[in-house]
Amino acid sequence: MQNAYRPPSSLGLFPPVVKNLLILNGLAFLAQMIFQARSPEPFDVIERLFALWPIGGPEAIRFSDGVVAFGSFGPWQLVTSAFLHGGFGHILFNMFGLWMFGASIERVMGSKRFLGFYLACVLGASLLQLGVTSWPFLMGDAGGIPVPTLGASGGVLGVLAAFGLLYPESPIYLLFLPVPIPAKWFVLGYAAFSLFAGFTSVQAGVAHFAHLGGMVTGAVMVLYWLGRLPIRPRTLLS
Repeated sequence: MQNAYRPPSSLGLFPPVVKNLLILNGLAFLAQMIFQARSPEPFDVIERLFALWPIGGPEAIRFSDGVVAFGSFGPWQLVTSAFLHGGFGHILFNMFGLWMFGASIERVMGSKRFLGFYLACVLGASLLQLGVTSWPFLMGDAGGIPVPTLGASGGVLGVLAAFGLLYPESPIYLLFLPVPIPAKWFVLGYAAFSLFAGFTSVQAGVAHFAHLGGMVTGAVMVLYWLGRLPIRPRTLLS
């Protein structure tokens, strides 16, 4: 296992899983743009079918200016929601993070293990977010308006957590700070902010619990593979 971060080389700039995830996210975003341009509804057919909808929410609500159709939960949405995005800035930020941290992690884990790792982080993020968003409806809050969750952030932040564990002292540069931050402190700070924001409604509209779910899933899997958990068997990274 490597213990020092090395920037991507020209031959490894886009390892296969990261490259294909970038392509799939780009194609899904293009399909969203096409369907949104043709749909008069707030949510087009792609978002109604493939975004992550809470369990128990209404499929339609009549507002003063008409009826708005919402989606309903389907198990496939736990994965498909991670390939949809809410705008160009959203997908750009997520795909940059996936490339920036994912290329290094894929080289360490190998492509097959990295793909399983990424999808597990997506599932961990989606399950926690699903529980949080479904709670009001399952508790009988019939007046709530369902809000879908979409974006690759949960998977990307799981990759970031892995980066912080494998390259803890590697510097991460932020535009608004004049000094770099060691990866381990950046990851811990991001997790702490997501926890705080999730319970205080800071940055409303951001799926903070999905971020936490992805980071916790990624951290637990890497710690397991490194043999730092009391669970057997232990399998070291390549």
